[in-house]
Formats: sequence, C-alpha cells, structure tokens
Amino acid sequence: MSNALFPNRPRVDAREKVLGTAKYGADFAIGDMLYAMQVPATVAKGQVTTLSIADAMRVPGVVRVLTATDFPPPPPAVPGASPPPPMIVTDITYRGQPVALVVAESIEAAIEGAEAIHPVYASVGFSSVVDAAGVANERAKDVVAGDANAKMANATMRHKAEYVSPAQHHNPMELLSTTAHWQGGVLTVYEGTQSTNLVKGVLMSNLRLDPEQVVVKSPQIGGGFGQKGSVQRQTTLIARAAMLLGRPVKMVVPRGQVFHNATFRPKSRHRIELGSDASGRISAIRYDVDHQASRSGQFGPDYHEHVPQMYGVADYLGTSADIRLDTQDPGYMRCPYPHPAAFAFESAVDELAFKLGEDPVEFRLKHKAEVDPLNGKPLSSTFLNDCIREGARRFGWDKRKSAPGSMRLPDGTQIGWGMGCGAYPVITHPSIATLRVRADGTSRFAVAGHEMGQGIRSMLEQVLIRDLAIDPAGLQLAIGDTSAAPQHTTAGSWGTASGAPVAAEAAAKLNLAMVDLMAGRRIVGNLHQQLAAIRRPYIEIEVSHVGPGQGSKELATLRAGGYAIAGPEYPAFTTFSYIAHFVEVHVEPRTRRVRVPRVVSVVDCGRVVSPRTAESQVRGGVVWGISAALREATDVDPRYGGWLNNDLADYYVAVNADIGEIDVGMIDKPDPLVNPLGVKGLGEVAMSGVSGAVANAIFHATGKRLREMPFRIEDLL
Repeated sequence: MSNALFPNRPRVDAREKVLGTAKYGADFAIGDMLYAMQVPATVAKGQVTTLSIADAMRVPGVVRVLTATDFPPPPPAVPGASPPPPMIVTDITYRGQPVALVVAESIEAAIEGAEAIHPVYASVGFSSVVDAAGVANERAKDVVAGDANAKMANATMRHKAEYVSPAQHHNPMELLSTTAHWQGGVLTVYEGTQSTNLVKGVLMSNLRLDPEQVVVKSPQIGGGFGQKGSVQRQTTLIARAAMLLGRPVKMVVPRGQVFHNATFRPKSRHRIELGSDASGRISAIRYDVDHQASRSGQFGPDYHEHVPQMYGVADYLGTSADIRLDTQDPGYMRCPYPHPAAFAFESAVDELAFKLGEDPVEFRLKHKAEVDPLNGKPLSSTFLNDCIREGARRFGWDKRKSAPGSMRLPDGTQIGWGMGCGAYPVITHPSIATLRVRADGTSRFAVAGHEMGQGIRSMLEQVLIRDLAIDPAGLQLAIGDTSAAPQHTTAGSWGTASGAPVAAEAAAKLNLAMVDLMAGRRIVGNLHQQLAAIRRPYIEIEVSHVGPGQGSKELATLRAGGYAIAGPEYPAFTTFSYIAHFVEVHVEPRTRRVRVPRVVSVVDCGRVVSPRTAESQVRGGVVWGISAALREATDVDPRYGGWLNNDLADYYVAVNADIGEIDVGMIDKPDPLVNPLGVKGLGEVAMSGVSGAVANAIFHATGKRLREMPFRIEDLL
C-alpha cells in the first residue's frame, strides 16, 4: 500500500453543487405528498392539559393533527446511553418542544393549522440558566495523572483564572427536514443526517419495526457540524404520520424551531490553574469545568480529552460537572470539547508565558509531548512543534514586538499578534465496503460515510483512482444509504481515517482478484477493458477494515447498526491530530472594533488524502473560530426559558467582511501506527485553538485580557 503524497485534484462533487443539481433530503419529491408543521410548547416546563384540534381541522387543506394519543409510549431508555428522542408527549421539559403535528395538502395549510392550535398548560417552576435557583450540580469522574496538588504547591510561578464559552447554535444552511414514505410495509426516510444507521435504529425502536422495514437515505447534507449527528425530534413524528396516513409526508423545520429542538453547544465555565518549575516549564495543571446540561441528557463534560496530552505535562487534575437545568439536550458542535477547552487553556498558557517573560512560541516549544500522561503509552506521532515552527516562519513571528500595545498603524490602530494551538483525538470506526467494477466502464463503491460538504466523496475517489485502473467519470460512490452498506455515524473526524483505509484495502483486494481472473493473460487497457475482453460483465469484492485492537466483535456491532469507535487510546499507543494558529488582529482606536486581517494555520493530520478539501476544512474551521471569538452567542430569556436570538438576523456569525487572508499549511507526514495509509482526522482539529489565538492577539494589541467569549466592543472601551 503506497504512502506517497496525493495530488491536489478538484472536488468530485464541485460541478453539481455549483449548478445546484445536488439533491438534499428535502429535495426528494414523491407523488401525492403531504406537508407537516409542528406546534411548539409555549411553556418551559409543565404538562399539556387541554389540546383542541377543532380550529386546525377547519383550515382548508388540513388532513390530520397528530397528538400524543397517536404515538406508542416511548421505549425505555438504555442505562448509560442517551434515550431515544421521545415522540409527542404531554410532559413538557423545555420551551419549544412539539406538542402536536399538523399534516396538510400544502405547507401553507400546515402552517395555518399549526397557528390555530392553542394548548392549555399546567406550568411549573423552571431553571433555564446555569446560575438560577433549582439547577442540579452533578459531578463527573475526575481525570488524574501524577500529583498535580503536590507539584502546584512547589511551583515557582502560578497562574489562575476563569474562562467562559457561551451557548452557541450550529445554523447550517440546510435546515432540518424529514421526508417519509410508507409503502409495501417498508418505511423509506430521506433526511440530511450524519447517522443513517442511528436514525434507522431509533425508528425501529420507536415505531416497533423490523430492520428490513426501514431504509434511511442521506446522499448529501448541507452542513451538519454535529447537529445532524444525533436523531432529530421530528424524524419519528413524520415517519409515524406517513404510516398512519398512507401517503408520503415532508417537513422542513423552521429555523426558530431548530434553535429550540436541535442540540447546541452548551455554555461552559473553565477554571484553570497552571504552575511552572524553575526551568520555566509547566509542571502542574488543575482544571475544573462545568457546563449546562438538560435534566436527563447524556452529553457529559468531557473537556479533558486533549489538554493533559498536548504539552506532555505529567501532573494533571481535571474535574468537571453537569449543571442540569430545563433545556433541550445540548450536544456535539464542531470541535465540541477542544474548542472551548483550547480557548481557555491556550489563553492560560499565554498568560503564564507572559508572567514568566517568555515568548509564546518558544514557551510552547519547550513542551514537546512524547508520552500520554494518563496511561503511560507513547504518542504515535507528535508533529505539533513542526506546526508551530512552520507557522511562525510563514507568519513572520520574528518581527513581533513583545510588549503589549507596542505595534500600531499610522492612524493609531493597535496591532496584535497572537498564537494558539489545538489537538483532537484520532478516532476510527470499523467499515465494511463493497467494490464492483463493470465491463461497461462504470464502477460502484458502497461504504459507510455521509457527505456534509467536507468532501468525503472526493477523498474516496482519490484513493480508488490512484490504486485502480478505472474510469473516474464512471465511478459511483454509494454513501449515507442503509440499503447500500452498513453505516456508521460520520463525526469526530473519523470519516477519512475510517474510509480511506478501507478504500485502499478494497482496491488492493480487487487488483488481486483481477490477477486471479486473468490467469496470466495480458490484455492492454484499464480494468473495464480487460473485463470486456474476457466477456466478464463485472468483478466484485467485499472488504472490511477495523482500527488497532478491533476485530470481528466491532464489525458485528457495525452490521447491527451499533457504535464501535476506537481511539485516541489504542492498545499500544495514543494518537492525536495537532494544529497551530497565528493570528493578527487590528483594534480600531475609537470604535474599538476588532478585525482579523490574516491568519496562518499549520496542521498535522497524518497523510493528507485530498489536499483540496483538507485546505477548505482548515479555512472553514478558522472562520468558525474567529466567529466564535467575536460574534456567536445564543441568549436565553430567563423569564420564559426560550432562546431569544433564534434566527440569523440576531444570531451573529462572521461574514466575508470579517475574514481576511487565511494561509494553510500541512505537515503531511503519515502516522506510522494508526492505519496503513497513515491518515489522522482533520475536520474537528481545524477549529481548535483559533479563539485562543484571537484572545491572545487582542491582549498583545491592547494589554487587556478578555476571558469570556464572544469579545464585544464594550469589552475594549
């Protein structure tokens, strides 16, 4: 299996996306379609006591209104796992929870019917913010290495502070949607989801269906970022409506309802203490964090998943807690834990370096990690220092004046240069793939994976056309389809690390099968031409791939629709992806507005399979990190429990005018142990450390340390 560099080929799906011909979940039109709209609860906690549907049924075009009586009771939750999303129920646990579903001949009638329903509630007291009375503090298990307390007591220099990351919402361009069709005893669902197998499993459980009765298809996703990695609230509702009415049903969820029903990044508070020894290295870390959580959700406060390992600090004490209150479940949002953790930790590292009189680059370079302090295993590849050195070279860091406030433009604009680093666990998932090459010039590769815009099809094509003599124009990539191949969730940056190796193994196995088939015959031409010459219509193989330490048990879990990830701790090693960001900010002298004219980001993600999409991933992560630092926050109305700025008019995100030049570099060295291609993850790590770099640059520009995102103009007045 070759470890050579991959070429920078165009995206395989670029043309259809530019032309608008790519089909997303809501684009599938089925004859005799009905349309649906949810009725959201207007209380934050309580119970529906009366729900009259009479006014809704009088709206022309309304076919039916589904309420709690139309659904079987939710199945019992599995201990230690997230419960399946409930159907419509009368108990209200958060504002915006659906209490009814209106189904109509047109979307306009469905909306009018939903607006005609006014339930009566018995409301009770609720807590919707982390510092409200009535919240529950639920401590999680500590993360411990060495003796941080003893080392901290002997530290020659200490730094201690609290950093706050706000609640944020994903807001992908493609809204949540479900289209369901019940025909011949089979339920087919089209939906933009990162986890077709998970959707299938929950539909089977909620609606009491057998595996052969459910097919879920997600050919394209218009942005997911974790929001579409879990099963959405509307999925079971629409599927049930299609089964009851015997007609296809579609619903596209309005953005305001997406804010209230989909998962989100929870508010988190990070209290960090660092100690240094006489040599000026970090000798101890104490890190306590809590975040907002729903009353019964399972999104734990796992913010210690990269901080102990990144700089090789042997003495670490990490504590954490869920602050349980009355909201919908929070969940994964791009770089879910390392983004807020890296903002806090990289800010703290910079603050300690400043106290020690150390240059931020040189201080970090002192801390090359070789061993995972949590388990004593070697780190398989650690090119973080390579990222730092290359980033500093590209950025021109040697021209930086060290004193805060010492760099200015002629008009008085303050210039700040800051840096921040990030890491993300390298995770893999078993994959089972089928590869068929036909004599007619076409090929089909069916495998787990979901296309969220990150370029997974382009990555798979890169591997297959490099290793197989086939026509790229005739290659079909069947992903996101439970009827084509067993599907795992595509998240956590394991798409390439799981898909690229199985594609390479499939190509190698098919080439060997062709050698056997040809039996010594030499025929000029590609595989299609060779098959045609011997009058063989096609050749097909199946292949599977597992991560280090995995085997038949994990493959069986995948076939059954289960979850079988491995990493970052493997039997013989631990492995992470790394990145270093260098940021320049300009702070205007009168308005105090912050601009980011340039960023340099250098990443270690193992072997880069698709350079075109990899660079795009990093740029997207940098844009989001800037947006998180300067723009994004979702605000709760504590009086009523709902999200106040639940639209794109008031939920501010970075726009083109906010983003300057982003220079991306790749170390592109294969990881020697994680898989034969040496591929690690990229999509998540791209965002890790950006916001910390922005905060550090603002401090360098102004001398003012900002510890709560987003950073507002008033913070610098």
